[in-house]
Amino acid sequence: MRIEIRGAERLSFRERQVVVLKETGLSAEAIAARLGISQASVATLYHRAKTKGYQVVIVIEGDPLAIQGDPGDDGEGDLT
Repeated sequence: MRIEIRGAERLSFRERQVVVLKETGLSAEAIAARLGISQASVATLYHRAKTKGYQVVIVIEGDPLAIQGDPGDDGEGDLT
């Protein structure tokens, strides 16, 4: 699995950092500590990035969710 940020070319380097960390589930407090900036700066950068527009896309290789195979293969029986 990999994460793509579409429209990242419109974002500044710092906005990209904040977006990646935010979209992977970190809090503003954790992002601020990691980047050495204030939580207010994190909020500002994230807001600016959102106004520029971007999309986070998760690309899943293969069939890790087992949705293409036989539903009985997971050992949980009939799904109907």
